[in-house]
Amino acid sequence: MFRFLIIVEKVNDNYSAYSPDIAGCVATGKTREEAEANMHEAIAFHIEGLKEDRLPIPEGKSSASCVLV
Repeated sequence: MFRFLIIVEKVNDNYSAYSPDIAGCVATGKTREEAEANMHEAIAFHIEGLKEDRLPIPEGKSSASCVLV
C-alpha cells in the first residue's frame, strides 16, 4: 500500500487534484469528493503503469500543514 498527499483546489465551478510526489498525475471533479475519488483512481492507474513498465514507484514524501495568521 502506498500513501500520497493530494492537493485539492477549487477552480471556477470544478475541483482539481494533484499529488506533488507524482508528476503529471491529475484529476478533476464537480465536487471535492468526486475529485478525490478520481485522483485515487488516477494514482492507482499510474502505479499500475509504472509496475508494468518496471519503473520505480515514487515515495510519498510530501506533507502539509495549515498555519493561522
